[in-house]
Amino acid sequence: MDKFTTLTGVAAPMPLINVDTDMIIPKQFLKTIKRSGLGINLFDEMRYDDDGNEIPDFVLNKPQYRDAEILVAGDNFGCGSSREHAPWAIKDFGIRCVIAPSFADIFYNNCFKNGILPIALPQKAVDVLMKDAEKGANARMTVDLEAQTVTTSDGESFAFEIDSFKKHCLIEGLDDIGLTMEKASAIDAFESKAAMERPWV
Repeated sequence: MDKFTTLTGVAAPMPLINVDTDMIIPKQFLKTIKRSGLGINLFDEMRYDDDGNEIPDFVLNKPQYRDAEILVAGDNFGCGSSREHAPWAIKDFGIRCVIAPSFADIFYNNCFKNGILPIALPQKAVDVLMKDAEKGANARMTVDLEAQTVTTSDGESFAFEIDSFKKHCLIEGLDDIGLTMEKASAIDAFESKAAMERPWV
């Protein structure tokens, strides 16, 4: 998993509340078990018309937001079913950080396991960040995970809270497998000892 330390990039404004996981990645794209290739279908039903053509007014189709790495969203982002494909699609598109007043619990936790930083901030702070994001590609936000701050293009900064363990995993780029591999030597030692003490197993 890619490490997350500091990110400076374009933020896309999506002031919608209750964006559920089916809106993030519709059910017809859940057949794959690969984490790559889903970015093109992120927000598929909002990005494309029935003929597969881009809808120009959708934020991620606008030239200034095509390379967005931060998403500023509305309340209760990621609600609905628990599909892990939702953070897969977000990450594959290139977004590494989602900022909203609140998140659905399962989506929130899945983000950390996939190298995405979800930041919950008070509505007033999100309103300021949303307005900054609306400035387009020339307005670049900075997310500093170590300092736990989000800074607007004008230099206004907001502190956010994060669980220390989740912070550690993101900074070190550790998913569940990576966390297990940190204990590889201890696991090997245990198995060697067990094989000597119980050779019949």
